[in-house]
This record gives sequence, structure tokens and C-alpha cells, in this order.
Amino acid sequence: MVKVIMGLKGHGKTKKLIELVRKAAEEEQGNVVCIEKDEALRYDIPMSVRLIKLSDYKLIGYPHLKGVICGLCAGNYDITHIFLDGLFKLAGTESLNEAEEFLAWCDGFSAREGVNFTMTISADADSATDGIKKFF
Repeated sequence: MVKVIMGLKGHGKTKKLIELVRKAAEEEQGNVVCIEKDEALRYDIPMSVRLIKLSDYKLIGYPHLKGVICGLCAGNYDITHIFLDGLFKLAGTESLNEAEEFLAWCDGFSAREGVNFTMTISADADSATDGIKKFF
């Protein structure tokens, strides 16, 4: 399953993501991971959630982000949910077409590996492509 929370800056996307992270940490039987660019969520999510500050690794682009996700899952088969806060910041691009391709990849990965994805995208939801909208 892939879920996208999309909206302009200040519309409560991260707040909603934090609520979903907390719920997943309480209810899911596996490990929960949250990937963000910096350390904004450090005090907002439970300590049981693996928080990854992507800026520590100097990685940019969707290929690197896919590599991080594959590496996480290869090293820990118990991951049930991966949350990504600020997809455009993580990827270093605001291309909707590239985001759509990444979401399709996540959807296939989710089906194969049984890992759910929830992510935020800071952009007007009306500008989303059909390939992005199907994950709302």
C-alpha cells in the first residue's frame, strides 16, 4: 500500500504524518521507519520508530532513495511501514513526473515485500498527475 498526503506548505501534512507514525508504532507488529531530510520529527515520534535523517548521507535523487529503502529492507525483514516526510526535499527535485515514477516503484515494492509506504508531498494537490492522485 502506498499513501500520499499532498498539499501546500502549512496545510498540516506533517502533523497528519506524525499521527499515522504514532498509530503504526502502536498497532503494527513489525518495525516502523521514518525518513526525513533533517531532524524536525525527532521529538514528535515514538522512540521505537527508526528515524533516518537522510541529509547525514549526502544522497540526492530517486535512485539513491530507492537504494536506501532497499538497503533498509534487506537488513531488516521485519519492516512493515516506511514513512517519508517531504518527498521533494528527500529527492532533491520537484518533478511531478519523477515523483509519479517513484510512487509506482514504491507500489511494486510494497506488493513484493509487504512494506507499506506513507509520504508527504509539498505541492498543490490540484497539480498532481493521475499517477499520483491514485495514491491519495
